[in-house]
Amino acid sequence: MAWERKLMRTVQFQNDQVLGTLARLLDAIASVGGNVGEMQLIKEDHNRVVRDLTIFADDEAHLEKILDVIRANPGTIILEIRDEVLELHRLGKIAIRSRFAIDSVETLRRVYTPGVAEVCMKIARDPSLARRFTAISHFVAIVTDGTAVLGLGDIGSLASMPVMEGKAMLMETLVGLSGVPILLNTKDPDKIIETVATIAPTFGAIQLEDISAPRCFAIEEKLQARLAIPVMHDDQRGTAVVTTAAIMTACKYAKINLSKAVIGQIGLGAAGFATAQMLMRLTGAPVWGADISQDARARLERAGGKPSTLQEIMAHADIVIATTGAKGLIKPTMVRKGQIVLALSNPNPEIEPADALNAGAAFAADGKSVNNVMGFPGILRGAIDAYVPRITQEMYLAAAETIAAMTPHGELMPNPLDKRVHRAVAHAVAKKAIEQGLARAPYVPYVEE
Repeated sequence: MAWERKLMRTVQFQNDQVLGTLARLLDAIASVGGNVGEMQLIKEDHNRVVRDLTIFADDEAHLEKILDVIRANPGTIILEIRDEVLELHRLGKIAIRSRFAIDSVETLRRVYTPGVAEVCMKIARDPSLARRFTAISHFVAIVTDGTAVLGLGDIGSLASMPVMEGKAMLMETLVGLSGVPILLNTKDPDKIIETVATIAPTFGAIQLEDISAPRCFAIEEKLQARLAIPVMHDDQRGTAVVTTAAIMTACKYAKINLSKAVIGQIGLGAAGFATAQMLMRLTGAPVWGADISQDARARLERAGGKPSTLQEIMAHADIVIATTGAKGLIKPTMVRKGQIVLALSNPNPEIEPADALNAGAAFAADGKSVNNVMGFPGILRGAIDAYVPRITQEMYLAAAETIAAMTPHGELMPNPLDKRVHRAVAHAVAKKAIEQGLARAPYVPYVEE
């Protein structure tokens, strides 16, 4: 399918106005395993037709094969090849803009000198006013060292910037928060902690991103202990929330009682360990966990889980969650009839959902269906609006329950662009904060401007 291809290009080509030219071109693309998406007519006359065609390829070598057959098609000339993804990222995807137009000297004096001095002195006398009179209340630091980026691994913080920009776009679009990417040129946990703690006064919350395990566990824990604002490592908490929500929904479809089910977690890195922790708190039962790292298995055991193997989990678990990054790790012969199988590694799952279903699984999905974007925007919005010093496990669970409750029938997750869901998640988190006595300010729900 087109969205499974790794490369996308837009080819603008000219065809002679001769019957069959376009049909031959499309057949030629298909003959080398190419796939086509949108085709748009640009212009035509009695002799020629110019079109834009989106093509998908597996890699650069495959792309060249497709382009070669296009060039070889009688009556076809390639005019331009565009990489629309790169074009979208040109000069970055985010910017800081003024909320007010400075269109007069009077306005200038209000937003800057001399008027701004009065606001500064008020905050100096009462620091709590910074939340009311500055952008701090909606600024979120998106902090990374680039050691565990998507499915790409340790590519460094600079190369991770497009991902951090994407996170910032989602925060602003879905819940109105202003995400600010912070790229750290160090992998030293102590330096990361010190740096983030030092810049923390600028922000209403800290979102840690793509920091590898096991370093991420201590970094999040120590930062949260030092700071009186929410600190959330999205690879842990966001993943755990959306995965738990997906499991609640899948259990409903498969008619499995979650509180009595045997749950197996394959892969105990940041995402897997946090998911196991959340499910153990939810069910009160140990999660079986497998990982090639002895330290990871020991960490799970200290948290109340049951160290296991891949084979044991596949043989005994009713619900299987995999977050290993190992393509094809789960063989169809391992799947038991009636199991729920969530193979969440991207871009290549541990087992394709279709293969798991054909092998007898009652329900199967991959990471394309379970995405953190359903979690982190609303969680942070609710935590910031309630002005909490930290996000509790109960708040994360409230977010998961809300996502599950708002999932349309027949789907595993809600539409990630449905702002109603994100507002509901924010409300659930803030409500739980109030119940726990952690809200430090009257809660005013976010309303889109």
